[in-house]
Amino acid sequence: MVDTLLVITTSYPRSGDGSEAAGSFVADMVSELASRVPVRVLAPGDRSVVENAGPGVTVHRFVAPQGNLGNLRLTSPVDMWRIFKVLRAGLRASRDAASDGCVGHVLACWALPSGWWALHLLRRHQIPYSVWMLGSDVWSLGRVPVVRGILRKVMRRAHRRYADGLLLADDSRRICGLDVDFLPSTRRLQAGEPSPLSTQPPYRLVYIGRWHPNKGIDLLLDALALLDDRDWERIAEVRIFGGGPMNDEVHRRAKPLAEVGRPVEVAGFITKEEAERAIVRADYLLIPSRIESIPVVFSDAMKLGRPVVAMPVGDFPALFAKASFGVLAKKATAIELVNALRAALTASPESFAKGVRCHASDFDLSAIADRLLAEAFGHG
Repeated sequence: MVDTLLVITTSYPRSGDGSEAAGSFVADMVSELASRVPVRVLAPGDRSVVENAGPGVTVHRFVAPQGNLGNLRLTSPVDMWRIFKVLRAGLRASRDAASDGCVGHVLACWALPSGWWALHLLRRHQIPYSVWMLGSDVWSLGRVPVVRGILRKVMRRAHRRYADGLLLADDSRRICGLDVDFLPSTRRLQAGEPSPLSTQPPYRLVYIGRWHPNKGIDLLLDALALLDDRDWERIAEVRIFGGGPMNDEVHRRAKPLAEVGRPVEVAGFITKEEAERAIVRADYLLIPSRIESIPVVFSDAMKLGRPVVAMPVGDFPALFAKASFGVLAKKATAIELVNALRAALTASPESFAKGVRCHASDFDLSAIADRLLAEAFGHG
């Protein structure tokens, strides 16, 4: 019976250490989809193997290096060889995953290289596919002329096109000239009802994400260094979780803050469950990104009842216009982040509760799964 959904993704948990934040979202989405239809997942792994991953889910692993594939550089001969090997391994695995004729639709998470593999299955087996874009597809890979052409082809041949951000959907439309629908990414949380926020300072702040220039971790550290003693009297702690290409720089720049007694803690990647606990412990989530769409950690914060301090990039201005859920910096600079932090520290986190609840309702995992299947298979 041709009723199986094949999810092709380069982000899917294999280590359990929290280093694959997007992967945890895909895993939750797969679980939700599998309660409705059989699901196969094509994902990177340490070896080529087929795994049972819960009721209705099998995972077809292809060999790929650990870590974020998006960090591989097109300008590096070594990385280019790694990219070629990954492309070849994924292509071979996609053929195997769809070889028995049961796959009726493919969901590519994300456009490249997942959508390229899905396009190959369309050409080879006439299996339609939908593609879900992230910012890294459009705002990073989409800037490379040759890659942009491949991206356009992947989008144009897709049955449906989604983007996990409002501006991202607009930019994707400009690339392909076709409709691209906004579909938010989110994940299942286990924390239950949100706990009360602090009613007065000192407040707890937390950052959870990759240590990459796009995520603005350096802007956050610059801003923390610019806060004065009166600001720090209103801060109980700043916890920074993550890892990535700026690992050494983050530790180097955080060390002087700790040495002068600032309550700054730097730790590595954390699991989804640990991230939930870290967000619930905090009064504000910090999102200092230079480039952003709607990060999964933002939806976590909304559903866990936590306001944010964010840069005015991506969809945040439009989201704030709908309902205020924290403090939005005026510009994506360290100085303006300092001003935003000071505004948050002199406000009550509870004053943003209504806006937080308003946005939390946008991230319903069950409704998203229903929509994907309805548009892929015509399920009601």
